[in-house]
Amino acid sequence: MLEDRVLLWRFKRGSPESLEKIYAKYETYLITVATALLNNTHAAEDVLHDFFISFVTSPERVRLQGNLKAYLATCVANLARNRVKRRQLEPTALDENTGVQSTAPGPQLLAIQKEETSILNRALSHLPYEQREVVVLHLQGNLKFTEIAKLRGTSVNTVRSRYRYGLDKLRSQLNGQVSK
Repeated sequence: MLEDRVLLWRFKRGSPESLEKIYAKYETYLITVATALLNNTHAAEDVLHDFFISFVTSPERVRLQGNLKAYLATCVANLARNRVKRRQLEPTALDENTGVQSTAPGPQLLAIQKEETSILNRALSHLPYEQREVVVLHLQGNLKFTEIAKLRGTSVNTVRSRYRYGLDKLRSQLNGQVSK
């Protein structure tokens, strides 16, 4: 956490090395969050790219309240939500399901993990966006319910309900299809 604050402080004072370190440290994490929200690897990469362009061009707008990781996840989630809203208004041919590639060793383990990820992504894509967002931000983004409630402008109880309903729907959809 202290390292992140120092990196951010240096970045805001023009250090390109600090930006590179922030990007390298959180790129995979942010792609994972965006992919889970959008169910599309290419769209997730676009969201991450758009976020970092905005981040680089407006360092003075960065107002870090908590930790950097949560801040970055929140920003990426906001951009993903905007992309989902746009996609609902103007569907495109690029909205096909694509899985997250695993870096696991061995082709058999890779194939199993890829299939499980694909099944999970499909199940997540069937959740209402509000539930999917809460589940992803809590489980993959490591955000607390209070942070998600603040981000969404809703009560903590609403966030908890969306999380519970989302997990219940995932359990019923998956019903043993993905190993623990």
